[in-house]
Amino acid sequence: MGLLSEGSPLSWQETRKYAEHVRKLGIEQFIKLYHKLKNRRGDELKWGDEVEYMLVQFDDQAKRARVVLKAEEILDILQEKERNFPNDHPTTWRPEYACYMIEGTPGKPYGHLMAHFNVVEANMELRRNEVKKLLKDNEYPLSLAVFPRVGCPDFTFPKLEPTPNSGASHSLYFPDEAIFGMHPRFKTLTRNVRERRGEKPHINVPIYKDKNTPEQTSDDPGAKPGHIYMDCMGFGMGCSCLQMTFQACCVDEARLLYDELSPLCPIILALSAATPYFRGYLADVDCRWDIISASVDDRTREERGLDPLKEDRFVIQKSRYGTADSYLHDKHAKYNDVELLYDKKIYDKLRENDIDDLLAQHIAHLFIRDTLSLFSEKIDPSGDDDTDHFENIQSTNWQSMRFKPPPPQSSIGWRVEFRPTEVQLTDFENAAFATFIVMLTRAIMSYKLHFVLPISKLHENMQKAQKRDAVLNEKFWFRRYVTECEGYNCCETVQLSVNEIINGCSNFPGLVPLVKHYITSIDDCDVDTQCTVLQYLKLIERRASGELWTAAKWLRHLVTSHPSYQNDSIISEEISHHVMRQAELVTNGKLLPENLLINFNTKSKGDINAATEKHHSLLASKRKQATPSQN
Repeated sequence: MGLLSEGSPLSWQETRKYAEHVRKLGIEQFIKLYHKLKNRRGDELKWGDEVEYMLVQFDDQAKRARVVLKAEEILDILQEKERNFPNDHPTTWRPEYACYMIEGTPGKPYGHLMAHFNVVEANMELRRNEVKKLLKDNEYPLSLAVFPRVGCPDFTFPKLEPTPNSGASHSLYFPDEAIFGMHPRFKTLTRNVRERRGEKPHINVPIYKDKNTPEQTSDDPGAKPGHIYMDCMGFGMGCSCLQMTFQACCVDEARLLYDELSPLCPIILALSAATPYFRGYLADVDCRWDIISASVDDRTREERGLDPLKEDRFVIQKSRYGTADSYLHDKHAKYNDVELLYDKKIYDKLRENDIDDLLAQHIAHLFIRDTLSLFSEKIDPSGDDDTDHFENIQSTNWQSMRFKPPPPQSSIGWRVEFRPTEVQLTDFENAAFATFIVMLTRAIMSYKLHFVLPISKLHENMQKAQKRDAVLNEKFWFRRYVTECEGYNCCETVQLSVNEIINGCSNFPGLVPLVKHYITSIDDCDVDTQCTVLQYLKLIERRASGELWTAAKWLRHLVTSHPSYQNDSIISEEISHHVMRQAELVTNGKLLPENLLINFNTKSKGDINAATEKHHSLLASKRKQATPSQN
């Protein structure tokens, strides 16, 4: 969830007084950090995933499912184990936005060894089981992109009431008490987004039009006809996702990976689509992306171009949550075909301090934003290595890719974060998506693959990716030539379906075939790991082809095929209970829908140490076989 500084949060009126102070010191912190670490090289590939879970309670007799507000209680227990075994505990736990959410990651990152891919799913399963042990028999940690009735009456346990005229959100639907309260960041962000904007966020999502669908879903003045209306940060940041972070060998490689992965974000978003409903209504979109963007849109009327600029500095076209806006590597500068808004004064400061043009533009673009939260203890830096002011603004620019400098005084290197993937119902699916993305990074670096296309086409793709059944019905701009031998400098783009991009066609070799070629070209992959990875790729292939449905299509079908559904796009308590119960059965391996999952039998097990030992044993055996006999 970003920077989690401790302290006493300032009000928005107090925070805004320090906006220039934070920007000025944040840029100074970045300049110092960059020059200290810009020549750092030799870091090996390390990576990790983040899975966000929702805690769901079932009352089967009443046919009711609700989110259970236990995250604070169980997080304290989970983190105590982590504190007791800081060096070798296999899982790490962090708070998320809502009291019904919790984020789990591996205890330490995976490395460059192929054998580590045989650990990913097992670690995800371990994380889920650690949480399950702390819940009641009728409560489950589900990896849901969104709970179908968030914002409906009585959607939480215990029951809470919204406070439209007080508190952090002023929401008509989302109770402040459902926001994670042990850390002040979350309520502070909620309050300051609203107060900086000058009004509540207005989130309008096209509703799925059925025969009896109502035209209006709210009487609030911000509600649009034919849309599902929501009104606070909780509707966006109360969604869950799957994210991956990769450590590069140096800053140049990190910038290259940032650029080459950016065009893949819309494709993976469409392929992983898992969000077909909001606030008890079926939506005519499949993804959460624009909903989160609207939920944290803190732009004032002036910044949105609704009033002339007087108090503010810029008219800003987008929310601070959105698609990556520019490429970072110098050989991709010509593909930045959309004028980038950035703070000229900050840009000049960066250039004067020997930060190159593209990186200076990127940072100066992030810093058109104000800090959204500030703690009284953090107004002034605590030491020469303090980077809190930089991270404060960096971590509240939620883009589809994030470029992450090394933390000061740390063994961690330059990293990039891949952020668009929708979380899946099972550990197998989440491991499949994580493995596929990581394997793509290896293929990119090994084969010098080139996916970069004009940034305007990337933005267009991101909008298409969220449409209902985009994985089957939309065509996406993609690069025709992806290797040096084909025409590295020839940016011919074609429109391809997700199936053509993933599985290949006459115009494109396909991402999965490229990954398979990479796997067969290396000699450090044991049989079990290779079988596991190939099963993951099979899921990706079949989702792209349409043979298997996305989670969004499957969940929507559960609603529309329910006997009590009234063709009105409304998800009643009874329907929601049925959908969530089916999701729970799938998650726990008690149900295997043929239109959603393959019949998988991966051998993902063990821990990183065991996988590493197995890897070295395999290489030793191969070296022995290759050494001629001395007799």
